[in-house]
Amino acid sequence: MNKEVMIVTGAGQISMAIARRIGFGKKIILGDKNIKNAETIAKIMTDAGFDVVPFEMDLSSRESILAIIAEAQKYGEIKYLVNGAGVSPSQAPIEAILKVDLYGTAVLLEEVGKVIAEGGCGVTISSQSGWRMPQLTAEEDRLLATTPTEELLDLEILKPENIKDTLHAYQMAKRCNEKRVMAECVKWGERGARINDIAPGIIVTPLAIDEFNGPRGDFYKNMFAKCPAGRPGTADEVANVAELLMSDTGAFITGSTYLIDGGATASYFYGPLQPTE
Repeated sequence: MNKEVMIVTGAGQISMAIARRIGFGKKIILGDKNIKNAETIAKIMTDAGFDVVPFEMDLSSRESILAIIAEAQKYGEIKYLVNGAGVSPSQAPIEAILKVDLYGTAVLLEEVGKVIAEGGCGVTISSQSGWRMPQLTAEEDRLLATTPTEELLDLEILKPENIKDTLHAYQMAKRCNEKRVMAECVKWGERGARINDIAPGIIVTPLAIDEFNGPRGDFYKNMFAKCPAGRPGTADEVANVAELLMSDTGAFITGSTYLIDGGATASYFYGPLQPTE
């Protein structure tokens, strides 16, 4: 019996939580730049009864993205996409953040959107961080949403001299993710498919722990301490939202971003996390 095929990128806790929640009975192609990470998560899931194929892929490369799509198509039509791949402000320089988180995500949504099966759906993981930067103009948002992927990094607002630091690069990337989802949902809709975005706040993962111990660690600890929820979130809580978006219950939801941050963004604008400068 042919199984429905799911592509999952980023062999991390959020990707695994979502894949475990909705991936039972499906063929899961799990891509990560570090094949050892993909193999580790694949083994954990296989030992729990899932059908997972680890695959080495680099989100910053169109050729690599096309390769994982081709691998998935060996098993049938692609029905689901979960994009949890990316790098954080403490992990990579400005250029890498823009190439992976911004350009790579745009290419992935574009290429999967060309082949997604009717009735298919996807989610990509952005971040609360994109909600914290000053609002862009309507024209800047339109450019982030609709500029051809190979021209994205040539946009004036994304040129290195206009990016202050790695956090700013990350914020721009995540804002772009949300705008690309809005534009791509129109194209996905032409194939009878849906695509949405989840913007998590502080979620306890190995990556987040790196951030807690990094140069901005105190900032992040203060953020979840002073958000209305008073704590960081878990990968399973992100999976709760993904399960809604990727099920028939969410059939009328597409092109949307769901902020799941314990109220940290609200506190940033209207509570104790408001900037003092």
